[in-house]
Amino acid sequence: MSFSQKSRTAKKPGAQAAGGIFETVKTLVYAGLIAMTIRTLAFEPFNIPSGSMIPTLLIGDFVFVSKYSYGYSRFSMPFSPDVFSGRIAGSYPHRGDVVVFRNTRNTSEDWIKRVIGLPGDHIQVKEGQLYINGAEVPRSELRKYPVASDENGMRVDSTEYGEALPGGVTHHILKQYADDQHMMIGDLDPNNTDEYVVPDGHLFMMGDNRDNSADSRFIVDGLGFVPLENVVGRAQFIFFSFDARDPWWEFWEWPMEVRWGRLLKGVG
Repeated sequence: MSFSQKSRTAKKPGAQAAGGIFETVKTLVYAGLIAMTIRTLAFEPFNIPSGSMIPTLLIGDFVFVSKYSYGYSRFSMPFSPDVFSGRIAGSYPHRGDVVVFRNTRNTSEDWIKRVIGLPGDHIQVKEGQLYINGAEVPRSELRKYPVASDENGMRVDSTEYGEALPGGVTHHILKQYADDQHMMIGDLDPNNTDEYVVPDGHLFMMGDNRDNSADSRFIVDGLGFVPLENVVGRAQFIFFSFDARDPWWEFWEWPMEVRWGRLLKGVG
């Protein structure tokens, strides 16, 4: 082959650059599609912005949520397109599961609570004590909970209890107020509620920080019963936890603000 023939088959510098850019873009697109598929079908990360699930979850925890645990709804997909209703390969959570779901009043918001009631269950709180299907849920006092802060920076002084739900799930809750104390929030006293009957296709959700949780006890003007369709997935484990007690620009404090003992801790 002559020099002139070789010249004709060689790529120009501009063509090489364009080819390199195209390959980079293609790689990024593939990576994005893979990440979106994993996020849609397998696991999605969420951060905890409020104190309603203390002591199980703290503000600044980051959790992985399994999307496959209860099947898929439109809320499993990015941007929640209204392309179908109900769930595909759906199943009900178990009582005691910690679940991420879409708020019933504003489905653009992700909330996280514990499943307390399943369809047909009778749920009531009387004098601060939880009752399920007429039976008092056993609980035992553990300790005075170490000082924590809620999302508003307010000090949380509470008593920690172990609570044993029907079915065998035991978890920890906090109580800030005495059981016989009336704590009216609007027209509702969360320490003394009506008896609620969970309708078909819905769940009754409560926060573990019982006296600081906007949950299914607020039927009329609050969360109410959560449709199964709104469920996003089950919180499985904490992959990172950060206590942002210092200004963000004090980067030298960052290592001390990581809650190292909470990393890879299961959620239960």
